[in-house]
Amino acid sequence: MQTFDLEARGLRDLNATLHAQAENTNQTHWEIINPKGSHAIAVGLDAPIEVSVKGSTGYYCAGMNKQATVHVHGSAGPGTAENMMSGTVIVEGDASQYAGATGHGGTLIIKGNASSRCGIAMKGIDIIVHGDVGHMSAFMAQSGNIVVCGDAGDALGDSCYEARFFVRGSVKSLGADCIEKEMRPEHIAILEDLLERGGCDAKASEFRRYGSARQLYNFDVDNAAAY
Repeated sequence: MQTFDLEARGLRDLNATLHAQAENTNQTHWEIINPKGSHAIAVGLDAPIEVSVKGSTGYYCAGMNKQATVHVHGSAGPGTAENMMSGTVIVEGDASQYAGATGHGGTLIIKGNASSRCGIAMKGIDIIVHGDVGHMSAFMAQSGNIVVCGDAGDALGDSCYEARFFVRGSVKSLGADCIEKEMRPEHIAILEDLLERGGCDAKASEFRRYGSARQLYNFDVDNAAAY
């Protein structure tokens, strides 16, 4: 285990050190102490390393992550795991707005609640939230999955494409062109895998699935008010 004191050594040194780790590194486990809500911790990683942040973080933690596992032992600020490509990001507490935004792959696990615009413009990432998500979550979501074990706020999935949304609790309202959809056996299988990966104590049968009605893919004057 490599221990890095962020307060003593600074953010630039931290990220430069983590970026220097190659795929064949033997320094595979890193512990970051004294994060004190600092921004941009562990961004742009591209090696199969494990990074454990002992405390809460500011904005953009683990942004652009690739291959790495980043575990935040606290809460995380805006843009956590934004544009991540692969790997895993785990937040033990709550996540602020637009967590997992534009994510292309990998898994984001939030064990508390997520704020507004969770998964906005997601492009293949899997997001698993143990609590609630805020308004406008999954706005313009293109592909991937969001699992919400709690409730969802207003305008879930507004203008979405082919992403899937599984919600256990209530949905305050659905966004434009987002509808409830049938839970077929293949969706149950996908959800069971996601629940297992996320360490969720819930049954797939308790969830409902939402997704695109596919009415806004091409402009139609009859749907003009919905655009």
